[in-house]
Amino acid sequence: MALVNIESALRKILNTLKKTAVGAGLEVLSYKRNRGITVIKKDGDIFLVRERGYLDQELECTGRELQKQLKSMMKREFPRSRKVRVYVLKDESEAGAARKKL
Repeated sequence: MALVNIESALRKILNTLKKTAVGAGLEVLSYKRNRGITVIKKDGDIFLVRERGYLDQELECTGRELQKQLKSMMKREFPRSRKVRVYVLKDESEAGAARKKL
């Protein structure tokens, strides 16, 4: 994926995470790629969520809690954004990889 409209991003992220394998995930970055949220699927319904930007934190949550956590993190990290960048990660080591700066 590339640039995604912020209104539809949460729905697309959750749908993609349902289909991902264990150990894989997604990285959601701001347009300038300086803030982001990484979601890695640990077990069947457990996700590791990392937030970096205004607040640096890492937490584990279930699939039910994930939507609420992502929504609050996206409001905090991307307050004025209209589009976000979404990258699919094949494994956890790809998270936080250096991406082209604007």
